[in-house]
Amino acid sequence: MRCLTLALALLAGPALAQDTDLELVLLADASGSITANELMFQREGYAQAMTDPEVLAVIGNTAYGHIAVTYVEWAANQGQVVKWMRIANREDAAVFADSLLTSPRMAFGRNAIGRALLTGKALIERNDLDGWRRVIDFSGDSAGNFSGPGIEQARDAVVASGITINALPILRDAGRYPGLAQTYKDRVIGGNGAFVVAAHSRADFAEAVKRKLILEISGTMPGQQVVTRR
Repeated sequence: MRCLTLALALLAGPALAQDTDLELVLLADASGSITANELMFQREGYAQAMTDPEVLAVIGNTAYGHIAVTYVEWAANQGQVVKWMRIANREDAAVFADSLLTSPRMAFGRNAIGRALLTGKALIERNDLDGWRRVIDFSGDSAGNFSGPGIEQARDAVVASGITINALPILRDAGRYPGLAQTYKDRVIGGNGAFVVAAHSRADFAEAVKRKLILEISGTMPGQQVVTRR
């Protein structure tokens, strides 16, 4: 019996990766500049966007009718708040949103953007998914990088592996970080059709996330690399 079981296992071969239209890593800022209230505000923005009917309609119109998403908070360390899951419908999106809104903070300390980008790369390369497209969706309110690999070095490694990086700068402190959208364009984004969508205020954040998700999921890139909303 043991021989038969072994023979069947060998015939079955290795488990095949699950096909999906898009592998999407949501990398959200949880560094020291982000208070507990701001952290939850960001999570609420992503939860609201992912459950939005327009976003779900775009997901339904992809080649496979679903995408794979993970939500990761970054600071000096990175924490995978919502592990990889496939989202195809309203029920899936609700599970994502509930997990996002009920999980504890998982990243602390000062910025390590380069390390965060490489973490996103590793999460894509080590999962059991096979997406047509692979994207890291990076958001933050500064461009500091106080430990780990350099930002450009990490970006180049990610892009060389065939992964696109898009960015959402949170432009709440123009005096401290002037030109943050342009900085993210120059130093963070890269890959096929990479772009920046900027959020100028708390009121604008959820709408900016929604717009960015629609562009990423549909594969429709904006006419310019930096898109601002006021």
